[in-house]
Amino acid sequence: MSQTRIPIVIYGPLSSYLEEQLKGRFQTHQLDADVDPAGLPDVVREARALVSFGSVGASAAMMDALPRLEMIGLFSVGYDKVDVAHAKAKGIKVSNTPDVLTDDVADLAVGLIYAAVRNIAANDRMVRSGGWARGGTVPLSGSVTGRRIGILGLGRIGQAIARRLEPVASEIIYHNRRPVPGAPYRYVADRIAFARESEVMIVATSGGPEARRLVDAAMLEALGPQGVLINISRGSVVDEDALVAALTEGRISGAGLDVFAQEPHVPETLFAMDNVVLQPHQGSATVNTRKAMADLVLANLDAWAAGKPLITPVV
Repeated sequence: MSQTRIPIVIYGPLSSYLEEQLKGRFQTHQLDADVDPAGLPDVVREARALVSFGSVGASAAMMDALPRLEMIGLFSVGYDKVDVAHAKAKGIKVSNTPDVLTDDVADLAVGLIYAAVRNIAANDRMVRSGGWARGGTVPLSGSVTGRRIGILGLGRIGQAIARRLEPVASEIIYHNRRPVPGAPYRYVADRIAFARESEVMIVATSGGPEARRLVDAAMLEALGPQGVLINISRGSVVDEDALVAALTEGRISGAGLDVFAQEPHVPETLFAMDNVVLQPHQGSATVNTRKAMADLVLANLDAWAAGKPLITPVV
């Protein structure tokens, strides 16, 4: 069957490049991210594939609303918003976009460390508002060089972050479910001990139900009043209420956050904190990486349409 006749769903917003490519190759139906799956028109229910951003994913209800669905192509590496178990039970293939975004996400993590520790964003605001010209006091910042860096999740992205920080860190430690064979960094098996030893703790683990609120009040307490938290993983991995409380009460020093529990909504308490740097989930948001991600989505769809194995399968 010609690809141009295969009906697919574009579920929520994607990059303009990816949407254009999909519309040129398939018969596409556009759905808003907040659509009620129970009310889909019959023509949409004929879709055999669904493409969405990771923050939209595909629920069990959406899969059930598309009885001919065979394939879910994710425009992200994360798939915690996809009911993977339900997809597997229904024989629906799922692909994601690993590897191609590793470097840009790692770069942003390092940027957030420097921005948070060296007060870059707060000092920028002070200069722009005229505070420096008026003779306002510019507080001294901490140093990045010489800190012990803790990486929670030493996967592809975690390892890329570690390599970037080797020249400045006093030591790099990590916490995983199990040690990573061949990793040149010290493994700390207990997560509380890991947090206690970290001076900057970077959350780089994958999301999903098993990682939900992994970084809880106990880990933040162990990180301590001189510790800095960086999250480029998933907002769900951090107990956001506990984080806001720890920052408000000075039980950790600061944070650099690219992801949040209820995106795009961010706890407003964070807006007034000069020791917090906020980003609107921009880890992979560069021109080159988003095109590479889109091309990988398309390659997976092409493989599926041709009856071949997926290039980067989740299930």
